[in-house]
Amino acid sequence: MTDRPLLTIDDIHVVYDVDPPVHAVRGVSLELRRGEILGLAGESGCGKTTLAYGIQRLLKPPAVISADGVVFHDASGEDIDITKLGTDELRRFRWNKVSMVFQGAMNALNPVKNIGSQLDDVFVTHRPSMSATERREECAELLDIVQVGRDRLRSFPHELSGGMRQRVMIAMALALKPQLMIMDEPTTALDVLIQREILEQISELRVQFGFSVIFITHDLPLLLEISDRIAVMRAGEVVELDTPANIYHGAAHEYTRTLLSSFPSLTGDRGGFVRGTQTRDGAAR
Repeated sequence: MTDRPLLTIDDIHVVYDVDPPVHAVRGVSLELRRGEILGLAGESGCGKTTLAYGIQRLLKPPAVISADGVVFHDASGEDIDITKLGTDELRRFRWNKVSMVFQGAMNALNPVKNIGSQLDDVFVTHRPSMSATERREECAELLDIVQVGRDRLRSFPHELSGGMRQRVMIAMALALKPQLMIMDEPTTALDVLIQREILEQISELRVQFGFSVIFITHDLPLLLEISDRIAVMRAGEVVELDTPANIYHGAAHEYTRTLLSSFPSLTGDRGGFVRGTQTRDGAAR
């Protein structure tokens, strides 16, 4: 990780223009550094996924997005304001610069197409100059990288375990070597052992390829383990942004302390909570 910014978000708002209007994201400003894993935590409905979609302008009406700027600082030295990109420019930007593993991605694969053809679609769409042989080799290498194995190119989604399907989705997000990967609840519905394997692989791939990660989850203890910094969201706002150590040992915001207290400790007295979230008499706060 470096101190050089990759993405600068300045006062972004997302309002769903219904009756009455719903202000889903309220003036969020963040800076993501190169090579950083930024955890985005908060309860369901707090605006985490809406923020991620808004950054990429993936939201459709009645959502209305406004911001002073969402600037991607490309490795080439160019500063790209995503809010000002046209339709064709956005199509070239997405997946090439920023990719996303969507919530529920484990079940997002087309059930009637094999894995190889679904990976191949990425290159057909975004790298039309590549030959069929080159595309096939790239797809095989991607499956090797995520430890699924190239022998699974002809497999259909129902022939893969949940963890393997999730790895395929990560491979798809890696295909064009983006500088930023946004991961929305990527370990949901996986058992704890597979979750651990997926998380370790994400960390290894981040080091290998040098991309940054925005990791979205309601599981704050998980983010304490894998993140370089954590942003805590509540009601559309970022209420706390700090390192995992500072949040764990002395969260500044009452809501962050409440989130921490909702997870039981593996050690100590039965009914105890994680460190830093008890009052002096032992009651949760």
